[in-house]
Amino acid sequence: MRVKCVICDKIENIEDETLVAKRLRNRPIHTYMCQDCHDRIEIKTKERLNTGKFRVYRERKLKEDW
Repeated sequence: MRVKCVICDKIENIEDETLVAKRLRNRPIHTYMCQDCHDRIEIKTKERLNTGKFRVYRERKLKEDW
């Protein structure tokens, strides 16, 4: 299956039987990002987190008393 990265527009071939290919076929809202872009975003996000000025807002899970 041929896929195109949404960030750098690089075209790659992935196996048809992989989980990523299945997700792209069955749910068109899912987009493909190449490994180079994924790694670059991961590194930049970690650098911003280490500065202390960047916050990641995560939902708090409420404990139920059942």
